[in-house]
Amino acid sequence: MITKSEIDKLAETYETVDFIKDDPVRVPNKFTEKRDIEIAGFIASLVAYGRREVFLKKLNALFDIAQNEPLNFILNFEPEILGDFNYRFGKPEDFAQIFMILRGLYSQSGGLEELFKYGYENQIENNMFIPVTDFFYSQAKESNSQGFKFMIPDARKGSAMKRMCMYLRWMVRKGPVDFGIWNFMNPSELLIPLDTHVARLSREMGLLTRNTNDFKAVLELTANLRKFDPEDPVKYDFAMFGYGVNQKA
Repeated sequence: MITKSEIDKLAETYETVDFIKDDPVRVPNKFTEKRDIEIAGFIASLVAYGRREVFLKKLNALFDIAQNEPLNFILNFEPEILGDFNYRFGKPEDFAQIFMILRGLYSQSGGLEELFKYGYENQIENNMFIPVTDFFYSQAKESNSQGFKFMIPDARKGSAMKRMCMYLRWMVRKGPVDFGIWNFMNPSELLIPLDTHVARLSREMGLLTRNTNDFKAVLELTANLRKFDPEDPVKYDFAMFGYGVNQKA
């Protein structure tokens, strides 16, 4: 198993502002206003899958449509503004549904922070994402499309919720890369964003034994990372990245 000194060194090496330029977190980093940051971050998290250079190019195109004004774009959103914008599984109507739900959130309540806070305070089966995705599915006119279900996974089905874990890391944790603009929960309570790459590396490092890349695996890996740093376990997200980089070298 990797040692604390080894994993701490990796985390420290790769948690730098230079990390931002090739990561989806670069999208919300364009903005300074709180609600612009949280909306831009959420939108970036929706399509943060596949090849980075491809989805980052798509995000640039989407924010051109939004005229780089995320809050204004959402508050005044109408489906026709998207034209034929799509990304892999996500069709224009899938993005439109999500953006219409966000329009309701920001015009009628406290937006994404209020929603995620509600999820945190009303966890179901120790999973704060279930109330969050329940809300999206309850508001969607058509929730059975592949694109909608992929961008907003149903947390009740045991998904690892990788992109929502990543988004929450951005919003809650404070550091050279993360914003720390939400304070309803502590960084110690965050969960590691788990995809196939991180899962494979975690098993190689002796930090994950579960074979399935699901929410239970997220809990196991995060619990093991808390042994290295109980107050900030998801800082090791950067260590996983660095470990992967070093493997390729």
